[in-house]
Amino acid sequence: MILNYQLTTHDDSQLSPMVFIHGLFGSLSNLGMLARHFSSQRAVIQLDLRNHGLSGHSDEHNYELMSQDVLETLDSLNITKFVVVGHSMGGKVAMKLADLARDRVEQLVVLDMTPINYHENHHAEIFEALFAVERANVSSRLDAAKIMREYLNEEMVIQFLLKSFNKGTWLFNVQTLYNHYPDILVWEDIEPVNTLALFLRGGNSFYISKPEHFASIERQLPNAKVELIEDAGHWLHGEKTAQVLEQMQNFLDAQ
Repeated sequence: MILNYQLTTHDDSQLSPMVFIHGLFGSLSNLGMLARHFSSQRAVIQLDLRNHGLSGHSDEHNYELMSQDVLETLDSLNITKFVVVGHSMGGKVAMKLADLARDRVEQLVVLDMTPINYHENHHAEIFEALFAVERANVSSRLDAAKIMREYLNEEMVIQFLLKSFNKGTWLFNVQTLYNHYPDILVWEDIEPVNTLALFLRGGNSFYISKPEHFASIERQLPNAKVELIEDAGHWLHGEKTAQVLEQMQNFLDAQ
């Protein structure tokens, strides 16, 4: 599947392009604050994953397919080698890319995600809210927000989700994402990838917090380093943008 993308070119740069991949319920704009920074140095590509944003919908949703979509899209742009940045679900896509395209991924940045099976369902209430909005058949974001507040008490989450509500329709494929939610939590271990990698973890987030999380990173990506972004949650790039950019820039400059 050729994905919807936003390409910002840089005619003078000799650096490989950077590919930015959003997380669950997101879109290509989610990592925009990071992409804009690096667009002054090199070409950047922001993608809508399948079943998200303006990319195609499908009944299937797993990391193998999402990664192949990214590679197919980059092939269509004649991009061979690249740096990939992924947040949350997009972080798992990025790690899968490092496995599938070992000769193409030059460096890897993963934002608050671990190559491991997660067993906790942290999105049940979100799915309830999304389905409730669909059933109500409302067209305005104001009406959608009222319904969602019956299920969700985090206004930031509601406003984030509403970015993908357009003329009474969710841009992401709610039913397929719900059906394949177990495929989003899951992870099949990859053979060790020697790509240089940076993992940034939010100090208030559980996604990279347990000994088994650090062990899984070390086992599968032995050339990875993990850095802490203090006082940040899962959305560390939005909460602590300057610190995230500093860590990413230092990582890329050191190579």
